[in-house]
Amino acid sequence: FFTETAEFQKIVGSLIELVDQLAKAAESEKMKAIGARNLLKSIAKQREAQQQQLQALIAEKKMQLERYRIEYETLCKIEADQNEFIDQFIFQK
Repeated sequence: FFTETAEFQKIVGSLIELVDQLAKAAESEKMKAIGARNLLKSIAKQREAQQQQLQALIAEKKMQLERYRIEYETLCKIEADQNEFIDQFIFQK
């Protein structure tokens, strides 16, 4: 009976050891999965922030383009006025 009990305890001990190893492996994989999930969330937040920065830059460039367009139109009008003045001055001579 004692040998059977000792053998049973040995089997149970090895089973407990195996279960502990599996628990550690499962915990390790769980931590890896949590780390990967957090990394993905971080990357998603970084992309969102980058997208917002790019949208702000696009809006700024559009405003700059509009200012340049207005300035160009104004300069074209000034050039036309000056050319008209030069033509009138030449014809009056």
